[in-house]
Amino acid sequence: MSIISVNNLTFGYEESYENIFENTTFEIDTDWKLGFIGRNGRGKTTFLKLLLGKYNYTGSITASTKFDYFPFKVDRCFNTLEAARNAIAPFSVWEAEMDKCIEAKSEDSMLKYGEILDLYVLNDGYIINELIEKEIRKLDVNVDVLTRPFDTLSNGERTKVMLAALFLKKNNFLLIDEPTNHLDIDGRNCVADYLNSKKGFILVSHDRHFLDSTVDHILSINKCNIEVQKGNFSSWQENKNLQDNYEINQNEKLKKEINQLEESFRRTAGWSDKIEKSKIGEHSPDRGFIGHKAAKMMKRAKSIELRKENSIEEKKKLLKNIEKYDSLKVIPKLYHKSSLVNIDGLSVNYGARNILNNVSFTVNQGDRIALRGKNGSGKSTVLKILTSESKNYEGNVNIGSNLNISYVPQDTSFLCGSFQDFIINENIDESIFRTLLAKLDMDSEDFSKNLQELSEGQKKKVLIAKSLSQSAHIYIWDEPLNFIDVYSRIQIEELIKAFEPTMIFVEHDIMFNENIATKVIDL
Repeated sequence: MSIISVNNLTFGYEESYENIFENTTFEIDTDWKLGFIGRNGRGKTTFLKLLLGKYNYTGSITASTKFDYFPFKVDRCFNTLEAARNAIAPFSVWEAEMDKCIEAKSEDSMLKYGEILDLYVLNDGYIINELIEKEIRKLDVNVDVLTRPFDTLSNGERTKVMLAALFLKKNNFLLIDEPTNHLDIDGRNCVADYLNSKKGFILVSHDRHFLDSTVDHILSINKCNIEVQKGNFSSWQENKNLQDNYEINQNEKLKKEINQLEESFRRTAGWSDKIEKSKIGEHSPDRGFIGHKAAKMMKRAKSIELRKENSIEEKKKLLKNIEKYDSLKVIPKLYHKSSLVNIDGLSVNYGARNILNNVSFTVNQGDRIALRGKNGSGKSTVLKILTSESKNYEGNVNIGSNLNISYVPQDTSFLCGSFQDFIINENIDESIFRTLLAKLDMDSEDFSKNLQELSEGQKKKVLIAKSLSQSAHIYIWDEPLNFIDVYSRIQIEELIKAFEPTMIFVEHDIMFNENIATKVIDL
């Protein structure tokens, strides 16, 4: 066990007007399984890069451990075993250097050989291949992938191999940045079980079920501070709701108290003035008595004013970290028939490989259908057929005439150019589009950026806002929540439950599926 200590950390990008972190102080135990949460753009990945020493900052970060980051880059020419070995330690380099030392046969070369051999043994060099095989089996990965080029692996396989390699590395603390984006539900559960057996990592994730299954502490970037709390996501959210409700109630109580104090001050100050004026005149009573009474009333007025100021100061401390998110709106169109889409005997083959086999289902008005299955089972293929992106299939696909479809693709890499160009090219209502993005916590500064400069979460929000700004008969969404923060996920869930659009979607967030789907199609 060791402590990562962050003291008075201040950091901001040169092009930004505001700092991301301002005099931030907290501590992390390296034995913790720490879930790292916060709105998109709050600085989660930035903080991980600060730990890695990627940026200059003021303040201090002290740690007695080395940090490693997931995902890491892999050279395209590496086979998978070599990629995993290189991530753990420079075994290939050490082996080549030891061979050179043996060839040289000098006293110095033998000394160097001994030094390298110690490092090699310390890092399990003689058994590392077996350890890698054992580790990837825990993640339900076939050992045959180790003989393949790394870039031929599926995204899910790459994720699992990289995690296995990093957890075999000695004396490191792992920074895991959104590992679930390319994992299906079974893959997420498998990785969750794997991480649950480990200790000592920071996990950035927006998947609530995944966090609940893996972490024992939460590090949250709030609007005004960073805080660390023991427990999983659900316990953190419960505590956050209790704190928010307490602050809202306290705020209302103080507001009423301030109003009452202001009224009391006005009355008391007014009485003091009247009493003081009564000292003047022909028939005025004892002026000393009146002056004493006026002074007493003024003192009371000042006391009331001081109480009011203290209440205002207390009020200022409240509500700063309450995440305000406005309700989203969508206006789905009603179709003139109850049935919108009918699929009967759908099959897709790529060469000898069968992707879909005899799939049949109907999409009726008001259905919210979740397509479920392992990666490669054809979920995205079905959506591409429905949106006419793919015509390579057998069977009957009957799509209602004049059916308006709003589509959110899985891939965001095509987004480029300015917001204004995107709005014009996609024929979007600019006012609605910008309002939706603002409600999804997109900062006004982001609208001046080119789309390719946005974070992955922000790009997804652009596609979701575009879809929501369109009035359609059916909304077809392919993994819409990848990289999307927790608060935005909740907003989107509440929107769908409120307006009940007809949908067919692919999404691996278990809570989203449970809250939204009215039907599930297993492929």
